[in-house]
Amino acid sequence: MSTNYNRYTVTAALPYANGPKHIGHLAGAYIPADVYVRYLRLTGKDVIFVCGSDEHGTAIPNQALKENTTPKAIIDKYDALIRDCFGKLGMSFDIYHRTSEPIHHQTSQEIFLTLYNKGLLTEEVSEQYFDAEAKVFLADRYIVGTCPKCGHTNAYGDQCEKCGSTLSPRELINPRSTLSGKTPELKETKHWYLPLEKYEPWLRDWILKSHQQDWKPNVYGQCKSWIEAGLQPRAMTRDLEWGIKVPLPDAEGKVLYVWFDAPIGYISATRALFDETASGKLKFATPRRDFSNVKKDDWKKYWQADDTRLIHFIGKDNIVFHCIIFPVMLHASGEFIVPDNVPANEFMNLEGDKMSTSRGWSIEMHEYLADFPDKPDVLRYALLTNLPEAKDSEFTWKDFQAKNNNELVAILGNFVNRAVVLTQKYFDNNVPERNALTAVDQKALDELKSYPAIIATSIEAFRFREATANLMDLARVGNKYLAETEPWKLAKTDMSRVGTILNVALQIAASLAIVTEPFLPFTSRKLKEMLSVADLSWSDAGNADLLKAGSKLNDAPLLFEKIEDAVIESQIKKLMETKQAVEIAQQPVVPAKAEISFDDFSKMDIRIGKILKAERVEKSKKLLKLQVDTGIDVRTVMSGIAEHFAPEDVVGKQVTILVNLAPRKIMGVESQGMILMASDKDGSLKLLSPSVEVGPGSQVS
Repeated sequence: MSTNYNRYTVTAALPYANGPKHIGHLAGAYIPADVYVRYLRLTGKDVIFVCGSDEHGTAIPNQALKENTTPKAIIDKYDALIRDCFGKLGMSFDIYHRTSEPIHHQTSQEIFLTLYNKGLLTEEVSEQYFDAEAKVFLADRYIVGTCPKCGHTNAYGDQCEKCGSTLSPRELINPRSTLSGKTPELKETKHWYLPLEKYEPWLRDWILKSHQQDWKPNVYGQCKSWIEAGLQPRAMTRDLEWGIKVPLPDAEGKVLYVWFDAPIGYISATRALFDETASGKLKFATPRRDFSNVKKDDWKKYWQADDTRLIHFIGKDNIVFHCIIFPVMLHASGEFIVPDNVPANEFMNLEGDKMSTSRGWSIEMHEYLADFPDKPDVLRYALLTNLPEAKDSEFTWKDFQAKNNNELVAILGNFVNRAVVLTQKYFDNNVPERNALTAVDQKALDELKSYPAIIATSIEAFRFREATANLMDLARVGNKYLAETEPWKLAKTDMSRVGTILNVALQIAASLAIVTEPFLPFTSRKLKEMLSVADLSWSDAGNADLLKAGSKLNDAPLLFEKIEDAVIESQIKKLMETKQAVEIAQQPVVPAKAEISFDDFSKMDIRIGKILKAERVEKSKKLLKLQVDTGIDVRTVMSGIAEHFAPEDVVGKQVTILVNLAPRKIMGVESQGMILMASDKDGSLKLLSPSVEVGPGSQVS
C-alpha cells in the first residue's frame, strides 16, 4: 500500500435518478466527500472529484410506469433536480456526469469486452423468474417477497432495504412480480457471470491483510464477512430493454447489470472531464491549477497510475459493490488501480425512525432548500456534527435548531460579529496595530497556530465529526479570548491595548475564513469578503499576520440568524402530515362488492336533498337526526356521521340521498332514507354533494 501519492481521485456514490434524494444521502456520501476534497485542494493536492446520475437499472422504468411517462423523461427530471440541489448545497464536483451519456456506454462496453475477451466471464444458462402475464424476465428489482434474513415482506430481489442484506431473487420467500402482482415462474435464460470466488485469494490479501488497520471497522467487517462466507459467481447481465446493451452478437434483449455499469460511471465521468476540458468546454473546479495543457488521455493517470490514491465515499448499503465487485472488475481488467480507502458511513435516521422517501419519512434536499434557501451551511453543519461514521445516527429538527442557535449563531457568528463590529466602532473599520503581547494574547495565538493541524489530522483520518468539533473549538478560542480581555471596557482608558486585542481576534477570524471552507463554504466566502482575505491555502491558516495593520474591512452582516421555535414546529408538523398522507395513499382500496344487474341498480332512486335541520341523538355517539328536503317532501333521516360532523356543519348542505330505501326505526325514530357518503382510506367520511347547487329532488343518474 503506497503512501507516496501524486494525485487523488475521489468519488461520491452516483445517486439513482429515479426520485429526489433526502438529507440522509447527504450525510452518507456527499458532504463528507466534499469536505475531504475541499481540504485536499486547500493543501495544493492534485485531486479530481467526480460524481453523476446513475440512470439505468429496473427502478427507472418502474418509476416511469408510476408517473405514466418514459424512462428518459424520468432520468432527465431527477438528474436536473438532484444536480440543482447539489449545486445549492455547495458540492464542488469537478464534473457531475450521467450514465446515459454515450461515453459511459462506450466505456462500460469496453470494460465488459476486456473481461470477456480475456476469458474472465463465464457463460451460463440458468433458470430465472419470468412473468408469464407481462411476458418478460424479471430483473431483481421487479421481484419482491419476504426477506429470509429478517422477515420483511417487501424485500427486493437484490436487497432487503430493512435489514440491508444483499439477496438473490431465488432466496425470497413467496416471490411476486411487481409488474403483475403474480407469482413468477422459473424459465431458462443465458447470462454472463463474474466468478467472484476465483478472486478470493486476491481479496483476502488486498483487504484482509492490507487494510485491517486503515479501513473503518464497519467496512472491513462487512467485507470480511462476505469473503469468509464464500463468494459466488454474479451475473453481469440482465434481461431488460432499458440499459447498456451487452456488446455481443448473441445477446439480444440483454443489458449490462446496473451494478456493473454504475461504478464504471466514475471512470467515464473522468474521461468526459478531460475530454471537455481539453476541448475548452469545461473548467475544473479545482483552484490554483493550470489546466491549459490538459490532454484527453490524461484521465488515465487518475485511474491507472500507481501513484494515484482512489477513494470512494458511499453509504453502507453499497459496501459490497465498491469493495468487492467493482475492485474485482478493475483488478481483473489488468488496467486499473483499486481503491485505497472506502470510508462508508452508516445510515442517518430521522426523528426516531429510518429515513425513507417511499414512506414519507424524510427531508428531501429540494424541500429543505425551498424552506431554508439561505441556510445551506446550517444543514451542512448539522449533518457534519452528527454523521453516522461508526453507527447509525439521528437527525431531529430540535437538534438542527440547537446547532444553529447555540453553536453557529452563539459561538462562531457571535465571535466574528464582535471582532468586526468593535473594529468598525473603534478603528473606523481598519485593522488596528498589534502592540506588546500579554500572556493571554500569546496563549490565544499559540492555540490559533495549533488548530489547523488538529483539524487536518481528523479530516485525513476521515473523522469528520471530530474535525467539525475542532473547527468550532477554534471559534470558542476567539470567544473566550474576547470574554477574558473585554476590549469594550478598556476603550475608555487604553486604545492601544484595545487595538492589540482586536488585531489578535481578527487574525483568528481570518484563519477561520480558511479552515471553515471545507465544512461551511458559503460562510467561508462571506468571512473572506468581510475581512478582505484572498483565497489562501491551508498552510496559511494559523498565521498570526494574515491581516495587515491598516487594511480595510468590509461591512459585517450577520453570518447566521436564529431559528425560532415556530419554524421548527412547522417542519415537524409538515413531516408528520407527509407521512400520514403517504400511509393513506398506500392503503389498499376496499375490494369491489359482488356484481349486480342493471335492473338492480335502476331500482335505486338517488336524489339531491338539502339538510334543513340537524341535531345529536341522545345516548348515541354516532347518530345525527337530520331533516332533509328531498324535493318530494321533508323527511327524517338518521345518519351515522356524528363522529365526523357537528350538527351546525351540515345544516344548509346539499347531499345525495337514497329516497326509496324502506323506512326503519333507529333508536326509536323512523329513518326515511340514507345519506350517501364517501369513506376515505383513512376512515374519514366526506359528504357527496353536487359541484354546483341544484334544486332539491334532482335525480342522480
